[in-house]
Amino acid sequence: MLKIAKFGGSSVANANQFKKVKKIIQSDSSRRFVVVSASGRESKEDNKVTDLLYLIEAHLKYSVDYIPLFELIKERFLSIKKELHLQYPIEEDLAQLQSELRKSMSTDYLVSRGEFLTAKLMAEYLGFPFVDAKDIISFRYDGKIDYDLTKLRLDHFLKNHDCFVMPGFYGSLPDGTIKTMSRGGSDITGSILARLLDADMYENWTDVSGILMADPRIVKNPKRIHTITYSELRELSYMGASVLHEEAIFPVKEKNIPINILNTNHPEEGGTIIVDEIKNDDSDQIITGIAGKKNFSVVAIYKNHMSDEIGIVRRALEVFENYRISIEHVPSGIDSFSIVVNTDDVKDVIYDIVSDIKKACNPDKVKVIDHISLISTVGRQMIYRPGISGKLFAVLGKNEINIRMIAQGSDEINIIVGVENKDFEKTISAIYNSFVIQ
Repeated sequence: MLKIAKFGGSSVANANQFKKVKKIIQSDSSRRFVVVSASGRESKEDNKVTDLLYLIEAHLKYSVDYIPLFELIKERFLSIKKELHLQYPIEEDLAQLQSELRKSMSTDYLVSRGEFLTAKLMAEYLGFPFVDAKDIISFRYDGKIDYDLTKLRLDHFLKNHDCFVMPGFYGSLPDGTIKTMSRGGSDITGSILARLLDADMYENWTDVSGILMADPRIVKNPKRIHTITYSELRELSYMGASVLHEEAIFPVKEKNIPINILNTNHPEEGGTIIVDEIKNDDSDQIITGIAGKKNFSVVAIYKNHMSDEIGIVRRALEVFENYRISIEHVPSGIDSFSIVVNTDDVKDVIYDIVSDIKKACNPDKVKVIDHISLISTVGRQMIYRPGISGKLFAVLGKNEINIRMIAQGSDEINIIVGVENKDFEKTISAIYNSFVIQ
């Protein structure tokens, strides 16, 4: 049995969290390869080390004093070292970093130092070898991972080691330059290692006990999702229910390696297992989860006999493409169709877009509807249960919620409804209370 264990920023925020990590690692001998994020927040008022590093970069750019920010970072790492009685000379690394700070320094190098320094301390504390991500994780110049070279480097290191601690979030380009991933990229690092090491499980340790069926700020004490498919997670993550970087799914999905989302503070609570497919699924729960986002705009285009006109949808979509606007959904009727976009993306150009659509499509009417929320009800079981859509719409009608838009994915694992922003929380609560078996 082999598990890759990745610990997020909250799991390595201070010495006490380090102790929890060590207990988790020592409780299972199959956890031999550890990935860590940069030290995160100790409390809501606290700062993540990575955020502080980005702030330092901004201060350098505008010639503002960065010393108070650097002192906060220094204090964090020295505090962890002192409380855990570690020997690693992290003061030298911090002094070296401070001496390198200048306007021209690489952003990727600067912000990667949070993971680097956290991993240095964690490696000593666990008694594991440290391996720098830049010496293993290899990027091509197009920004994609070079899996062959990464595997070669990993195998070379493992000739002399059977465990390690590695910083997440970054790797190196062919010329050795540090390259970071997008924020939350340590999740991807762990996933890459799980794939290349043919792990049996990729554990992602964070500050929540798995993925909840709905936002706990909206639904009181929502149930935990015990098992979810990659496809369902993608749907929920896209709508904002994210405890895992969505790009972390792809490296392990190809090899069908399960991901387990677990809580460093409460490992006994279990978590959420993410798998490619659930066979012999006997769950009574029709839906897996509900998630949504506010502030979309619907551009509705009306034209008589539209169904007889070839290319009208394409011409409308090209208008948005010309403005580099991403499309969310395109629900359609016989004489109308709508294009759903993020309001922030179009707020400065919406009048130009409408004008261009009128020129390109010669419609009878174009209407823009703002303040729309999209809510996705996701469940692999829905395809096998007739009448789910009818029940959902009946529930919303009973709660006097006006549905402005309806869309369903071709794989039939989700139903998306558009409602007014003011009904966002009410809609999620109504769906949850109607579909979730208590």
